Amino acid sequence: MSKEKESVLAGFKAFLMRGNVIDLAVAVVIGAAFTNVVNSLVKGVINPLVGAFGTKDLDHYSSCLKAPCVTKGGEVVTGIPIMWGSVLSAVLTFLITAAVVYFLMVLPMSRYLARRARLQAAKEEVKEVLEVSELEVLKEIRDALVAQRGAPGPGGSGPAAR
Repeated sequence: MSKEKESVLAGFKAFLMRGNVIDLAVAVVIGAAFTNVVNSLVKGVINPLVGAFGTKDLDHYSSCLKAPCVTKGGEVVTGIPIMWGSVLSAVLTFLITAAVVYFLMVLPMSRYLARRARLQAAKEEVKEVLEVSELEVLKEIRDALVAQRGAPGPGGSGPAAR
């Protein structure tokens, strides 16, 4: 094997071993299963409810672009049908999928991350206050020790300043 092929294979192996690839594969599998659930919900519940205002399921709504569009046994005999019902069904499927993903995944995760960021900021603020108060305590201890020796404070003259 040439060095170039070895480096390409090594790069591919490194790519596969990263955690992102596994996460992506899991997301694709779950997304495919989730799509089936949403499609079933739209076709089994939403479409019949919307179709209750008419006489058919949404997938059967259509208009004719030309001629009377007579169908026999599911075959188009004349005319050019425009199947706007199936487009509406697909749009509803997309909107329901997007709503579920947003409200069940994106919104809770963004709230969690915001809360985590607030907690982290509060911890840093407490740490900063502790550092400042620690410095103040050390200064007080230094001043007390200097006062016990009977010398003036730091930067002054006297036996402690030598």
